[in-house]
Amino acid sequence: MKGMDSEKKKTETSMSKPLFYFLKNISREVIGMKALQYCLSFLFIGSLSQSISSYESDPYLWLEEVESKASLAWVEEQNQETFTRYTQSNEFNEQYQKIKTELNDEERIPSAYYQNGEMYNFWRDEENVRGIWRKTSFESYLEDQPVWENILDIDQLAEKEGVNWLYRGADCLAPEYRRCLIRLSDGGTDAVTIREFDLIEKKFVRNGFNTYSSKQNASWVNENQILIGADFGEGSMNESGYPMQVKLWNRGEALDDAKVFFTGSYEKIFSFPFVSIRPDGKYYGIIEGPTFFSKVLHLFDGEKLIKVDLPLMIDIHGFFKDSLILTIQEDWGVFRSGSLLEINVSSALTNSINEKDVTVIFEPDGKRFISRVSVGKNQLMVSMLENVNGKITRYMKNDDGWNSIDIEGFQNSTMNIYGQDVWSDNAFISVSNFLEPSSIFHASDGADYKKIKSRKNSIDPEKYRVEQNFVSSADGTSIPYFLISRKDLELDGDNPTILYGYGGFQISKPPAYLGGSIAEYWLDAGGVYVVSNIRGGGEFGPEWHQSALKENRQRAYDDFIAIAIDLIEKGITSPEHLGIEGRSNGGLLVGATFTQRPDLFNAVICGVPLLDMYRYDKLLAGASWVDEYGDPDNPEEWEFISKYSPYQNLKEGTEYPEVFFYTSTKDDRVHPGHARKMAKKMTDLGSTVVYYENTEGGHAGTSNIDQFSFLLALQLAYLKDKLMN
Repeated sequence: MKGMDSEKKKTETSMSKPLFYFLKNISREVIGMKALQYCLSFLFIGSLSQSISSYESDPYLWLEEVESKASLAWVEEQNQETFTRYTQSNEFNEQYQKIKTELNDEERIPSAYYQNGEMYNFWRDEENVRGIWRKTSFESYLEDQPVWENILDIDQLAEKEGVNWLYRGADCLAPEYRRCLIRLSDGGTDAVTIREFDLIEKKFVRNGFNTYSSKQNASWVNENQILIGADFGEGSMNESGYPMQVKLWNRGEALDDAKVFFTGSYEKIFSFPFVSIRPDGKYYGIIEGPTFFSKVLHLFDGEKLIKVDLPLMIDIHGFFKDSLILTIQEDWGVFRSGSLLEINVSSALTNSINEKDVTVIFEPDGKRFISRVSVGKNQLMVSMLENVNGKITRYMKNDDGWNSIDIEGFQNSTMNIYGQDVWSDNAFISVSNFLEPSSIFHASDGADYKKIKSRKNSIDPEKYRVEQNFVSSADGTSIPYFLISRKDLELDGDNPTILYGYGGFQISKPPAYLGGSIAEYWLDAGGVYVVSNIRGGGEFGPEWHQSALKENRQRAYDDFIAIAIDLIEKGITSPEHLGIEGRSNGGLLVGATFTQRPDLFNAVICGVPLLDMYRYDKLLAGASWVDEYGDPDNPEEWEFISKYSPYQNLKEGTEYPEVFFYTSTKDDRVHPGHARKMAKKMTDLGSTVVYYENTEGGHAGTSNIDQFSFLLALQLAYLKDKLMN
């Protein structure tokens, strides 16, 4: 569904990807928004006053002023120290160029999506730093060298307008696909500018649906109307900094004059407009989020919005003929949590849903758990995880109900739904693993999948091994992790090892290709790479995620620590040679872990992190994360948050590993003040740190291939310095 799908996709990408998975698309993610604030009673005033006092005494608040002269001067000083330490050698420059060459490889697969008989791709390379939006025919795409037709050159646009534009995607109106809403970000921020674009004329539409910069979402209703949620001025944005109001905007009228279609409340998390335009009908309305993990569906019945009586813990995937397709994240009557359901739309619009109006398409069996659902013209494609390995099942509906067919032939690989067209039933999947790059497979009208694109492997997979191991966490729960190394690895305790983790927001970490530079620089040199599947993620369904929420957050950190200890006890590595890596929520993970067990690690890569968990809900989109972590303004919840908050748990006289912090000045999702304040506090306590802040890039940390290559080369130099010497 438009609107919601784009935000969900953000959540599943850049926030969660380890930097070592650098051959994947560099993308974005959203973590949600803040739940209803607690009204503190008189009994809590004493505790609240103590917390406020501790906040007011924070000597590093000046670093939260993102672009003040003082804070930027501090950033520049830290960056220069890092550059001087790591970027002056020939080895660094060679590695930097090698990574950039691999990322810019002309033979890499051009990721493309099917639209109106053609394949659309956004391409970046050394000459097209910001990128080109382009297209080719489906037949041409099947060739080794497709013939591309350029549509929009972002480098030319940026130079012409003097703005550091980054392309953030296009939404084209079906079924003609002539008019598109293009999203542009200045420097990589989540705030975007939307411009209407004519795909035939290849130019922006003068006096079209063009907006100013804001965190916003828009969807076509028809050629002359869109639904848009944006910053319309005072009272239109919620506590989390996301649109609270949605307007129905008619062509030719000023946006300020457009009629308000929906108004949410200040405390609720999001109000996304959605439109589903399919051959079998059109539906539109609002998906409202009381919390990040709960949703309320408002459907337009032709005259008014109807609030549909559904459970709160749901994921809405779209419409299929006269049905609504969703998954539930909690038990709902006789329907089990994690089930994929079909619900009659007519019953939903009249709020008369009963058991006979609900069909179970898939029910968890304790082995497989849904990770993604894609609704096509005549089928559903469902990605699942079975013991953290990818599976895809195709569901087709006939008079007898839903029939399922597993797509076979891809054992021990990660399978992802690459794309599906609702107007033709062309469907694509990608297949990869740690040692094999992605291949693209295509099928149409239910036929068998055939490989249409693959990339030459830049490594010899026969040199390496991949193991899946399990370890008991502090409470006895069995936690899986993947270990990748050379086959001739000796268990001598001296192997440089990186342990990656995320553990949040029901995001799973299945195998993904590591790439030639990492294999050559890390694995060939005797290094080990480990990917954890700790609680808080989605590897084993909703319960795996929910078991590490709020007061149970420590379980994720216990899981991560248990894996680290297991690696040491098995003789794979030792504290002197063990490093950890995480970004965003994963940055919080490694921050909490190294402050709790500084004795276990000698290197920490902490990217675009959350670290000050007392202030997190007051910075940028931070109010969105309360449903995951808890509310620090509630003394009862601050009690458990304060026990792991990295910033508050730094202790004078403790020997910490030298941490590599990185962030972005342009990150308007996770505030750069987290990394800044933590780094400054650690140095004032006598610790040494490595710090790098990119001046653009948003929450991804970088905005183009060159910046990404530079950051990865910095990290590899740091890891060699700390773990290989």
